[in-house]
Amino acid sequence: MINVTYEGEVYKIPNSMAVIDFMKNVLKIKSKEIVACKAFYEVKSLSHIIDRDTHLELLDTTTADGNRIYVRGLTFVLIKAFEELFPGKRFVVNYALGHALYCESPDFKIKAGDIEAIKEKMNGIISRNLPFEKKVLTLEEATKLYEKCGKDDKKGLLENRMKTHVSIYYCGKSFNYFYGTMPPSTGYVKCFDVVKYRDGGLLLEYPRRFNPNVIEKFKDSKKLYATFLEYDNIHKALGLETISGLNKLIRQGKGGDVIRVCEALHEKKIAQIADMIASDRKKKLVLIAGPSSSGKTTFAQRLGIQLQVNGIKAVTLSIDNYFVNRVDNPKDENGNYDFECLEAIDIPLFNEQLKALLAGKEVKLPTYDFTEGVRKYLGNTAKLGDDEVLVIEGIHGLNEKLTKLIPRENKFKIYISALTTLNIDDCNRITTTDTRLLRRIIRDFKFRGHNAQATIKMWESVRAGEEKYIFPYQEEADAMFNSSMVYEIAAFKPYAESLLASVDYCSPEFSEAKRLYEFLSYLVPIDSSVIPNNSILREFLGGGVFYR
Repeated sequence: MINVTYEGEVYKIPNSMAVIDFMKNVLKIKSKEIVACKAFYEVKSLSHIIDRDTHLELLDTTTADGNRIYVRGLTFVLIKAFEELFPGKRFVVNYALGHALYCESPDFKIKAGDIEAIKEKMNGIISRNLPFEKKVLTLEEATKLYEKCGKDDKKGLLENRMKTHVSIYYCGKSFNYFYGTMPPSTGYVKCFDVVKYRDGGLLLEYPRRFNPNVIEKFKDSKKLYATFLEYDNIHKALGLETISGLNKLIRQGKGGDVIRVCEALHEKKIAQIADMIASDRKKKLVLIAGPSSSGKTTFAQRLGIQLQVNGIKAVTLSIDNYFVNRVDNPKDENGNYDFECLEAIDIPLFNEQLKALLAGKEVKLPTYDFTEGVRKYLGNTAKLGDDEVLVIEGIHGLNEKLTKLIPRENKFKIYISALTTLNIDDCNRITTTDTRLLRRIIRDFKFRGHNAQATIKMWESVRAGEEKYIFPYQEEADAMFNSSMVYEIAAFKPYAESLLASVDYCSPEFSEAKRLYEFLSYLVPIDSSVIPNNSILREFLGGGVFYR
């Protein structure tokens, strides 16, 4: 007998059985919102065979893994539809804008009539409920297959493949490589929309995790898209659209050149933002906000240097010192203190002191004692000179409620994030979230004494805070700074691999660690010793001039 533990209960089955059959015949579950499973904390398809004692978890589209799998299956349907309508034309899945993927064809501009044809074709593919079938090929077989159909982006990936085989997914006569598990069939991905977007591209809209059966109204992110596009165009000009392009340059000994170009681009963008601030002397308050591991601290330091070049001094003010006393701090739905909500800050006091500073008055600054959970006054004061600006970093910086008593004309808001434009290949993105998670795993271990398992465990709650307090306000920014480096994951590879490999295989965090570890296997490592000491990446790797 085989023992299957599901939701704390043990089920005995006499013979090996596919998970999907176990669901239907034993658990009596037939929901198509369940798209995959975890067997002993590894993400598996529903066709996975249970042939030994197993701890089983079913993944619906409200889970992080389930949502990824849903979007992956939906993307395959879109690509299949496009290839059937426009054979021989290249199609690229670029980046996420909210809960939508921006896609384009480098070969032509997609028109409104094309959108309707694509949607109709996708609905036809979904209604036929075609299975997603995985086939395992040798590297030689996969290389020949890619050569035959002209998929150079995928062929280049195989050059650094350490395994002897590669998995290809088939859907009808269509085939493609996808990084990760697929749903059982096309009938599982019914909720979607396709709309025309800028520059001849389209948006593939998909449901949010916590509202899995609804396509919510798209909130256009014009500034975010413009920032993505700017970096995307630069990387295309350098031949750095996909991992295989980056690997090629590193193998040719040009990794140092890639690093220098990326760092020069950062310096140029920071200087441009400083020039924007300096050009309007009404801007006396600079607010910097962005999600975790965006490099806000280093950016603020480097912005301060560029402001000095313009004859302006940056005076920093920590929002942390304006926390309300802990006894007055709001609590979340679980009864725990919510230190990330706006109400955790003493907004009246903060605004009162900002107004006084901007008026040229001296103020007595508070200091928050995190041990006792109270605000104290220890004799610290501040006064803003004519040649000085206040620089404040914090998650609520873009929210007008944080600085509601300060006129908008006196504020300059900056949104910073690691907006990754490098792709694995034309169909598989490297997400901004994964880039930031790798940054945080390395930094937490190096500077905070946390292992990768602990960082992955808390990442879900970190992401929830970002969705609530940061992302809704990103379009309020006067400037956006993309802190990503096209080479950074190659630099992280030697550090992150060992940390990810140490995650306990019997822990809930193992599947995420394994996913990231396997993703890193596609990259050729780059020599991180040549990264300059003022680089954003030094905030995570160490050795930075701002952290001595």
